Amino acid sequence: MAKGKKILVKETAITVITEGNIDFISLTDMTAGLNEGSGLIGKWITNKNTLEYLSTWEKINNPDFNYPEFGVIEQEAGVNRFIMSVGQWINRTQAIGMLVKAGRYGGTYAHKDIAFHFAMWLSPEFQIYLIKEFQRLKEDENDRLKLEWNFQRTLAKVNYRIHTDAIKENIIPKLLSKEEVSFAYANESDLLNMALFGKTARQWRDENPDAEGNIRDHAALEQLVVLSNMESINAVMIHQGLEQGERLSQLNRIAITQMKSLVNNKSHCCPLKID
Repeated sequence: MAKGKKILVKETAITVITEGNIDFISLTDMTAGLNEGSGLIGKWITNKNTLEYLSTWEKINNPDFNYPEFGVIEQEAGVNRFIMSVGQWINRTQAIGMLVKAGRYGGTYAHKDIAFHFAMWLSPEFQIYLIKEFQRLKEDENDRLKLEWNFQRTLAKVNYRIHTDAIKENIIPKLLSKEEVSFAYANESDLLNMALFGKTARQWRDENPDAEGNIRDHAALEQLVVLSNMESINAVMIHQGLEQGERLSQLNRIAITQMKSLVNNKSHCCPLKID
């Protein structure tokens, strides 16, 4: 549940909460300054016209509404001994238009449609002011969301440039030296690690003793794409009978070429579309 928001209607503070992106308005708060208080909610929901309205709203908005049980309630309504509470209405019909909450924002809440109906039952004037203040609240929220969206767009542009610059500076493979190429890497997996990352899995682990996973778990998406390509190319070169040193040298150059191509394509050919 989102934090409760307050609107002021004719000097009465009314709480609005959000459940699953749906706003619910406190009926309890609406009755706070009235003589009978929240007892008015019980009188309202016992009214047969109210029950007809609630059932119509549920039929339109709630596919799980218990029609047979409402039929029983409809027959009972109007009899002097008939008693109905919001909790009973919810439990008996599986209604979703009203809530009974405990805790900090405790009380009886209703979907705005139903809350406006209750407000009209209390006072037509009160309903008009309630609708105006609720609309003002939603307009203020929309204005804030627009400001946040504009900020996020600006931030996204900045972060995108920082990210692409960092890729160019940090994940383009280095050209291996003759000494590195001539070293025997018995593990073919480490041969690929050297060609792409410039280090073996053991060297990476020694440099990052507190990191979780392995060197490939921390690779960028572009590196993983190139790594997959290199695995296929290495298999072909093994079948061709190329020595490990020759394969490492070729794979290193292929990694450099492909990484540059991916980075340049990402930063120039396919820019982030946020305008």
